[in-house]
Amino acid sequence: MKITLRGKNIEITEAIEEKVGEKLSKLDKYFIVSENVEAKVLVRTYPYGQKIEVTIPTEYVLLRAEVVDQDLYNAIDLVIDKLEGQIRKYKTRLNRKSKDNKLAFNLASIEPLDDEEEDVLVKTKTITPKPMDMEEAIMQMELIGHSFFVYRDTETDAISIVYRRNDGDYGLIETE
Repeated sequence: MKITLRGKNIEITEAIEEKVGEKLSKLDKYFIVSENVEAKVLVRTYPYGQKIEVTIPTEYVLLRAEVVDQDLYNAIDLVIDKLEGQIRKYKTRLNRKSKDNKLAFNLASIEPLDDEEEDVLVKTKTITPKPMDMEEAIMQMELIGHSFFVYRDTETDAISIVYRRNDGDYGLIETE
């Protein structure tokens, strides 16, 4: 697995690099072709602790986990545990579907979750995205008290989704 490691408000030392590399290498066994997999790791320092974000895009699934902890090395351990949990959950769901699923993982090396509950869809909504610009969409989202809002961008005529990020800022998802 290739690793891209960046730091914000923190210098990435050799010790941090080694720890991240050692822990992420444990995930190699889960991927069919681990050389084609790239993990993007971002380490940040905040007054309340250290944050590590790991994103591993594969052809069929996106793995992403983040952890905040006072101890960076503990945060690294915890984020790897989260990623392994996501992989096991994905395998369990694939086994339940028992269809010809597209795979990004070496399923033989993944222990399925025994105690995972079935996900249940509790509500379905049909919407017609209204034309507006991003600023208006943010205002609409705030007015209705949601964490995201779907709209048709007046400039591109594409469906877009504006959302509130964990850091309090806004994000934008644009469709093609």
